[in-house]
Amino acid sequence: MGRILTALDRYKQQYPKGKTVAPADRPAGAQGPSAGIVYSRTRSENVLLSVLRENRVLAAFEEGPYTDAYKILRTQVMHRMRENAWSVLAVTSPGEGEGKTLTAVNLAVSLALEVTQTVLLVDANLRAPSVHHAFGLMEQRGLSDYLLHDTPIEDLLVHPGIRRFVLLPGGRRIQNSVELLTSPRMVALVKELKQRYPSRIVIFDLPPLNRAADVLAFSPYVDATLMVVEEGRTTVADVERALLLLKGATPVIGTVLNKAGRLNAPPAPGGHPRSAL
Repeated sequence: MGRILTALDRYKQQYPKGKTVAPADRPAGAQGPSAGIVYSRTRSENVLLSVLRENRVLAAFEEGPYTDAYKILRTQVMHRMRENAWSVLAVTSPGEGEGKTLTAVNLAVSLALEVTQTVLLVDANLRAPSVHHAFGLMEQRGLSDYLLHDTPIEDLLVHPGIRRFVLLPGGRRIQNSVELLTSPRMVALVKELKQRYPSRIVIFDLPPLNRAADVLAFSPYVDATLMVVEEGRTTVADVERALLLLKGATPVIGTVLNKAGRLNAPPAPGGHPRSAL
């Protein structure tokens, strides 16, 4: 862990810029109002708290050590986003299975629970879309259908019952994902999502950086990137290679060291995220 943090610190110097409140199983939206937002065309799903807890979407709960960790990450991310007037964030990792999707989901939910903005989470890992699983949803239409079949974006969005939070699933798996992510239709979508609602934060869950060209190809269209690494799994060489690839392509807003230590909270496996922003 120390060597990874040292590598991350060196990059920043060289290239600057358990417990829940749910006594009963109920829909996630039962925790509070949606700030007056009415979802007319967006499809709504009443995701149960038990499903979120089982899938480790713990930012949806009001207190607990894991929730607090994501609140800290949320605050750090928002400080960096606001000071640079950024609104589009990519989340990636050097390799497979390092927790980037779970981090993207929890960060997006935590951001949505603030009262100052809405959040759209886009599953842009078209090679292996999986964000919908975190909410207990079956495979459904999503971004690939918008890009390939001109399906209206309003017909693809899902509101899983969490206030101020909307999800755009990935849809079916696509092998030529790089070409789709850089297509004029995708570029126009990012621009529209960025400009339609000034108070909206858009988070893209992207494939692992060292496994595909998707992140590098898509990076010009996002404002910044958050890197997720896993303690005991991600090597220093993996981190250095990933950061080198991103150099000059997109600002790295910071890093999240996933499974950093273990807390006495019910979900397992894994530990709470430590952020270095």
